Amino acid sequence: MIEELKKAGLTENEAKVYLSLIDIGPSLAGTISRKTGLHRRTVYDTTEMLIEKGLLSYILENRRRLFKAVNPYKIIENLQEKQNLLSPIVSSLQVKFNETKVKEETNFYRGKEGLKSVFEDQLNYKEVLILGASIKAYEVLQFYFKWYDKKRKEKKIKARIIAQDKKIKSIPLSDIRYLPQKYTSPVSVNIYGNNVSIILWEKDKPLAIVIKNDSISKGYRNYFELMWKIAKA
Repeated sequence: MIEELKKAGLTENEAKVYLSLIDIGPSLAGTISRKTGLHRRTVYDTTEMLIEKGLLSYILENRRRLFKAVNPYKIIENLQEKQNLLSPIVSSLQVKFNETKVKEETNFYRGKEGLKSVFEDQLNYKEVLILGASIKAYEVLQFYFKWYDKKRKEKKIKARIIAQDKKIKSIPLSDIRYLPQKYTSPVSVNIYGNNVSIILWEKDKPLAIVIKNDSISKGYRNYFELMWKIAKA
C-alpha cells in the first residue's frame, strides 16, 4: 500500500507514518518511530509535512503531541484540488502545444506507460485499424484494455482488427479477421488518422514507434486493406 500512496503524492516516509497511525490509532512520536523504524527526528519532520497536507492532526496530552490520522478520503480530496488547480494550466499549455506541434514527426515510446500514451491518443480518432493484433498485448498491459475498450465504446470509435490468434475475440465495436498462426509475431501495427504506430509487445521492454505522416499512413492503409481481403473471419 506504500507504493499506491506514493503514487497519490506522498513520500515513502509519509506513507509509512500515515499507515502506522491508521493501524495503531493516535500515538506519540516515539510509538510511531518504533512502529515504522524511522528515527524520531524523521518522524517529527514527516508529521509536520502530513499536517500541512491535511492528513494528520494532533492533540496536546501532558504537553506532548498525540498524532492522529485524518480520514483517508482526504487523499482523494487533495488529488481533486490539484486537478482543479492544474486543469486551466494544462488547457493553456495544450493550446500552445497544438500551435507549435510539428506536422510530421516520429516519436519513440518505451515501457508500459509509454504504450498507454499511444493508445490514449488513438481515442481522438473515429477508427483504428490494427494489423497483427497480438495476444501478448494483454500480457504486457494487463487489465488496461478493459478500460481502453470501454472508453472507445463510449466515444463510438470503431476498430477493424487483423489478429494473429483466435483467442482475440468479442471486442466492443470491432470487426475481427484472422491470419494463419504461422505468421505470429510480437509486432503489431495500429493505423489511425495520419498516424502509424509500430508496437513491439515484449513483456519486459515494450516499445512503440509512432510515425505521423500522410503518405506513410496511406501506404499502410492500402496494405491493411489488402491483408483484410486475405484474412479470414
